[in-house]
Amino acid sequence: MNRSEHAFVIGGGPAGLVAAIALRRKGLRVTVADGGDAPSDKACGEGILPEGLAALERLGVALDWSAGRVFRGIRFVKGETVAQAEFGRSAGLGMRRIELHRQLIRAAENSGAVILRRTVVTGIAENLVSASSGNFTADWIIGADGLRSLVRDWTGLESRKSPSVRFAFRQHFACAPWTDCVEVHWAEKAQLYVTPVSANEVGVVVLSRNPKLRLRDALSFFPNVSARLVYCEPTTAERGTVTGNLVLPRVTRGDTALIGDASGTVDAITGEGMSLAFLQAEALAEAIAHENFAEYETAHARLRRRPILMARALLAMENRTWAQERVVRIFASEPQLFQRMLSAHAGDGSTFSLASAGARLGWRLLAA
Repeated sequence: MNRSEHAFVIGGGPAGLVAAIALRRKGLRVTVADGGDAPSDKACGEGILPEGLAALERLGVALDWSAGRVFRGIRFVKGETVAQAEFGRSAGLGMRRIELHRQLIRAAENSGAVILRRTVVTGIAENLVSASSGNFTADWIIGADGLRSLVRDWTGLESRKSPSVRFAFRQHFACAPWTDCVEVHWAEKAQLYVTPVSANEVGVVVLSRNPKLRLRDALSFFPNVSARLVYCEPTTAERGTVTGNLVLPRVTRGDTALIGDASGTVDAITGEGMSLAFLQAEALAEAIAHENFAEYETAHARLRRRPILMARALLAMENRTWAQERVVRIFASEPQLFQRMLSAHAGDGSTFSLASAGARLGWRLLAA
């Protein structure tokens, strides 16, 4: 097979599929190649924030919300102290990753993108893509092949600094969600978050620096969650992955660009991964339409700024029980502060708003 395309996307996960949809809306011929089967599962938090859903809507992707579960906000829990803030006018969506993948495949196919399954890309050179099914020429090559991106390596865009990684393990349980929020539970050695993914199922993820800390063992740090799950049967096997903040100096070289986790990661504690990829897809399509990757570099850096700030702020609490207790207590006593930070986090506020709310929180911490 020898074909010529406007754009060739390497990686058929959510980031690559949404990039293909965005490029098709610009009138480009697009092929997506993925080496695995589909739909596929992956360990992730499975919550899409309001700005990610808005990006999908702008791209004409209509998700079937009945296959997931709406969540209205975020709840922080430290022991018996609970703080909660809602998004406001918008809502987030919890959905099993495998179901989201299924729906995005359908949307990409309906957009006119060609999707090649079980097609391994073995190399790229200028505008040539070598794959197990043949060679392709493309005006633009998009690397959407995840955290361990080969495209990033082939193009020399790999970061010289190794990220500080954490380990995430996720499993689903058959029980009705007990709140319409994503819950983030704090402990000294780990964090745990619970995402409602359907009317009768929740996804539970533990995050820590310990690669051997599995979910069942970690639940001993979170007795409130453990008590809720004691009679709930697991509906999936436990899956693990690594997470962390990976920042690249550049995400383009020549006619090749990176998107999603291939272009850098934000720690999973923020819940921003998928939303960020969808926003990057919009920005990438605009830049390619203008034949100007400098636009994408600028937009990519801007889109990552707020999530990285949020990730660093949350990770500052990671192993500091006193900070966890004080922050959750402050948010519980001053819910409007939590609301301001959540609004900025969800895309309804500016970086300045997030910074000013952070300054207020810092003052309260010092005064506590």
